[in-house]
Amino acid sequence: MVEIYQIKAWIRKISPIIYRRILLPDTFSLADLHHTLQIIFGWPDTYLHQFKIHGKRYGISKPGGMWFSDSPKEVQLKSFGFRLKERFLYEYNFFDQWEIEIRIEKILPIDTKKTYPICIEGRGSGPPEDCGGPWAFMELKDKYSPWHIEARLLEMIVEDELECRSEEIDKFKYWLQADKFDRKRANCWLMQYSQGIDDWMWEIEEV
Repeated sequence: MVEIYQIKAWIRKISPIIYRRILLPDTFSLADLHHTLQIIFGWPDTYLHQFKIHGKRYGISKPGGMWFSDSPKEVQLKSFGFRLKERFLYEYNFFDQWEIEIRIEKILPIDTKKTYPICIEGRGSGPPEDCGGPWAFMELKDKYSPWHIEARLLEMIVEDELECRSEEIDKFKYWLQADKFDRKRANCWLMQYSQGIDDWMWEIEEV
């Protein structure tokens, strides 16, 4: 019988914590989990990744990149026999070294009225995937404080530079929302994924 894992996934080395709490079936493959993590952290799956579970590496092999002996589409979560509170690691973008720790919080009966996966809680926007890693992210967050952004926008207005500074303004939009997590939007993308629709990748790239 299918069981539901409640897992908590958080990004290491970032304070305050950026995390997601999600429900997903134990029949989910590692490929499904990879795409789910990309969706809930707002990343468009640009870089290489790997899972480290019970001392072994898993992931989606890519030409010119990493190769894995097991097909992630065939390895289901239930095959690991996870226990409550057990943890494993997901690594993404080996240049910036994002490390996401995943913990099994609960094992629940399936609710046939729900569509899985579903995100039930979270905090903080996912960092820009190529911003330099956890320490660089926190430095950028300090730099782009609301006061800095306000002062810079006033400077642009005085110098009549708003139209030619659109790229910089787009950065401001992210940093002003960096402490927020749009769970509704994430669940819309998860719903698309569960239905076999790949539009979520393009929507994330446009955000």
